[in-house]
Amino acid sequence: MLIAGFPAGAWGTNCYLVAPAAGEECVIIDPGHEAAQGVEETLKKHRLKPVAVVLTHGHLDHVASVVPVCGAHDVPAWIHPEDRYMMSDPEKALGRSIGAQLMGELTVGEPDDVKELTDGARLVLAGLEFSVAHAPGHTKGSVTFRMPETAEIPSVFFSGDLLFAGSIGRTDLPGGDTAEILDSLARVCLPLDDSTVVLSGHGPQTTIGQERATNPYLRQVAAGQGAGSNRSNTPPRRGM
Repeated sequence: MLIAGFPAGAWGTNCYLVAPAAGEECVIIDPGHEAAQGVEETLKKHRLKPVAVVLTHGHLDHVASVVPVCGAHDVPAWIHPEDRYMMSDPEKALGRSIGAQLMGELTVGEPDDVKELTDGARLVLAGLEFSVAHAPGHTKGSVTFRMPETAEIPSVFFSGDLLFAGSIGRTDLPGGDTAEILDSLARVCLPLDDSTVVLSGHGPQTTIGQERATNPYLRQVAAGQGAGSNRSNTPPRRGM
């Protein structure tokens, strides 16, 4: 399997292209702010043909290049219905203090073909299987995508802004909720095998085992502590 990723735009959002191998069809995950050129360069480098864009959530740093990427290749975009409005109204999604700063430099809107994700869905795209889990907390419509383990590779988990190496997504923007994100961590992340590779929306690659042992938020939910527990020694949350 081929997974090619690169950080894009002002927030260094990770965009991933996933394919069975070079020269085959691929899926594009989270083409965000200023990601279109990087997508085209990666497609050319690996001789890939995109069949779909899939989105972990609707924040601008993850969806800003969806319209040009989908339009250039005539492919659909998949997003959870609770975050769909963000593609057309990022200011509402981010709060005016952030959104208003960006509106003049961006063309917002939906691509021609939008499909909606549901919890527990199984997507088969480009010959690859992705299991969808609804994981609210960072946004109401946040989802994750997990690819199953094979004889050659461990399971791969695209966590979006739910789980990062050493931290989790912020919950102070519209639609964010601390109790929800902790519940999503417990429900979606804790059951995964330690060998599961985590490819998140920002920052470096990690594994569930590494985060189970060292991530203070995942340790908190593993210990059965809720949103009201003391987090004074935990690192700041990340993402837009």
